[in-house]
Amino acid sequence: MLDDDLLTMSEGELRAEVIKLRGAIRAQRDQKGHDLCWFVPELWEVLPEKVQPNPAVPAWPEFIQHCAAFRKSLDDLV
Repeated sequence: MLDDDLLTMSEGELRAEVIKLRGAIRAQRDQKGHDLCWFVPELWEVLPEKVQPNPAVPAWPEFIQHCAAFRKSLDDLV
């Protein structure tokens, strides 16, 4: 199964995993500008601290320009 590795972890290993995962979620949540690619409040709600999402993103023209550049970069990978 997908999470079977959790069954063999010690209590300390499980705590470390939770801290790592929470850190990754916070890092994504706290991104600003073009670094905030995804707005996922459902994911952020699993954290114990409750914050009101207030994403800071560029104005539409600049935002769309960077979205298009990101999409093109994915095409260039193939």
